[in-house]
Amino acid sequence: MSTTRTPGHPTAEAPRTPGTHGTDGAPVVAQMSFLDRWLPAWILLAMALGLLLGRLVPGLNHALEAVTIGSVSLPIALGLLVMMYPVLAKVRYDETRRIAADRKLMGLSLVLNWLVGPALMFGLAWLFLPDLPEFRTGLIIVGLARCIAMVLVWNDLACGDREATAVLVAINSVFQVLAFGLLGWFYLQVLPGWLGLPTTSAEFSLWSIVLSVLVFLGIPLVAGFLTRVIGERVKGRQWYEERFLPRIGPWALYGLLFTIVVLFSLQGEAITSAPWDVVRIALPLLAYFFVMFAVGLLASRAVGLGYAKSTAVAFTATGNNFELAIAVAIGTFGVTSGQALAGVVGPLIEVPVLVALVYVTLWLGPRLFRHDPEVPRRG
Repeated sequence: MSTTRTPGHPTAEAPRTPGTHGTDGAPVVAQMSFLDRWLPAWILLAMALGLLLGRLVPGLNHALEAVTIGSVSLPIALGLLVMMYPVLAKVRYDETRRIAADRKLMGLSLVLNWLVGPALMFGLAWLFLPDLPEFRTGLIIVGLARCIAMVLVWNDLACGDREATAVLVAINSVFQVLAFGLLGWFYLQVLPGWLGLPTTSAEFSLWSIVLSVLVFLGIPLVAGFLTRVIGERVKGRQWYEERFLPRIGPWALYGLLFTIVVLFSLQGEAITSAPWDVVRIALPLLAYFFVMFAVGLLASRAVGLGYAKSTAVAFTATGNNFELAIAVAIGTFGVTSGQALAGVVGPLIEVPVLVALVYVTLWLGPRLFRHDPEVPRRG
């Protein structure tokens, strides 16, 4: 990905964003590479390619499913590691203590992620899918799996606060290990019982949750941290941010596209064979993503956060850890279950919607945060 300044850090490297100005005053869109400029198109093409491969290549999904360690798909893990490493290598880890001390930021993010998000998905799942218990359960599991991966890329593209996002993602990871099973029990058994609704029995593997967090966040986080510490000690911050980061930056996009192709190849046949089921699952997901993003952005502004931190809060509250949701659904209910299909439809909807929300954020920024110097200005 091409680079310009990070809001709040004049010398840091960050992805260029369509319609913003670089430090030299020229519209960034004119300076972006062909690959970056057509990012939404490449993502849609990767999704289409994955679906076609899954549909047309016999046994491809079974071959990909066989390459696993425990519940972790190695092809997906590889793509996510390549995707997340450049983003996490850009984080200024010496800023994390300052971010963690921001009570408004931390408190609002915890409320949105662990109270509002799961409750909203529970309500939407029952509202849209009262007659489809398998899909409904799958969506509730998706709502419990808070995002720890792709949100780093979406936030970067929208010029959100990179350090704040890294801290919030790390906290989501800890809560994921501690709270996922408890919340699953509450939303699938306790709350439906209180409301006189059918309950669902499910036993989640704590090891699957821990392994997902360690692989999808732990490895790239440690690699990114060590790269920055060693790089700055050996060559200095200026070389690291002006020479090294631009070289590894494009790999985040390559990893993202590879992950999307593999993910949709795994369930291409299932998705294309049941288009109406996909539509039924997609409707509550669409409502969830737009509502969560609007609530996250507006609530952040209401408590006094600036553009960069509000963007970080909104994206971390909106995205979901679909890798974990799919692994849990498959491990608990089986690879051909409706719960697993609901998990797979998640990224089918989430990826294009959150890419669209990147552009929405850039458009809304100057309107909602008029006097904020961190707002990326449109050309």
